[in-house]
Amino acid sequence: MVQSASSDAERKIISILKVLSESSEPLGSITIARELERYGIFLSERAVRYHLRITDERGHTQPLGRDGRMITPRGLEELRLALAPDNVGFVLEKLETLAFYTTFDPYTKTGRLAINTSIFAEDSFKQALPLMREVFKAGLCVSEYVAIASEGEKLGDVVIPRGKVGLATVCSVTINGVLLKAGIPIESRFGGILEIREPKPRRFVAIINYEGTSLDPSEQYIRAKMTSVGEVAKTGNGRILANFREIPAPSRSIVEEKVRALKEAGIGGVYVIGNTSEAVCQIAVGTNRIGIVLLGGLNPVAAVAETGVEVENIGESGTIDFEQMQSVWTL
Repeated sequence: MVQSASSDAERKIISILKVLSESSEPLGSITIARELERYGIFLSERAVRYHLRITDERGHTQPLGRDGRMITPRGLEELRLALAPDNVGFVLEKLETLAFYTTFDPYTKTGRLAINTSIFAEDSFKQALPLMREVFKAGLCVSEYVAIASEGEKLGDVVIPRGKVGLATVCSVTINGVLLKAGIPIESRFGGILEIREPKPRRFVAIINYEGTSLDPSEQYIRAKMTSVGEVAKTGNGRILANFREIPAPSRSIVEEKVRALKEAGIGGVYVIGNTSEAVCQIAVGTNRIGIVLLGGLNPVAAVAETGVEVENIGESGTIDFEQMQSVWTL
């Protein structure tokens, strides 16, 4: 009986975290109680506040005064772990949703970009910045545009915790979004580790299919220390984060036009565009399809993690207005 009561309480807490994760703004207990009804959970405002005190103590939520609460990176991680058994393929759905919400127009340099968010201790960020600049300089990134946030501020859907600094890097899903708006059905196949030699892309040495995972591949590779991005930036040899997409062959000319426009707007990341029905970096593609390799947006941060600096990453963490971004060289 005690175990059942405990499980019920945890189910309610996870549902509260899920409601908060779906909002880009702080939510109060009245709003949370109303949203919980969508999951068949009926709690009074007082009961919601009781459960929120628990999530505050665990570091899963952050009180923001009268505005309500936001979920923290630790809360997002807890939610991800709790929902993992039900969320096989969740990353693919997340990519597709984020691409839909990407509104960036490379011709006018307006709209919202898809981002990744990385969280550093304040002292660590000062140490990390020179390391990341080497990677940006080598072009192993989607864009040199970044955004910085201090504690209590937001980057995408993430609130920066107390004593931390947040860094937003442009996510390769931005390219998906731009192509989607152009009517091109781009297929996201996997995230992987790409081997680079002198200094050309050679082959994928590890891959994680998006449709079979609830975890972001780049986050996993960084935690597992499977990259050598810093070495690639220095010598042209090593292993970097990359993603694999496919497009219909007849769309090639439109894709190349959009890629040029993106590059002129400061958004790169398209590393290789293959030929029709031909393998790319030893990855086979379908008939009348073209493979595309995109650079991982978290490559600069991976180079920092390789040196032992602690950094927490949240891939595909939401969108941000282009006007909020600045060149990494102005930091």
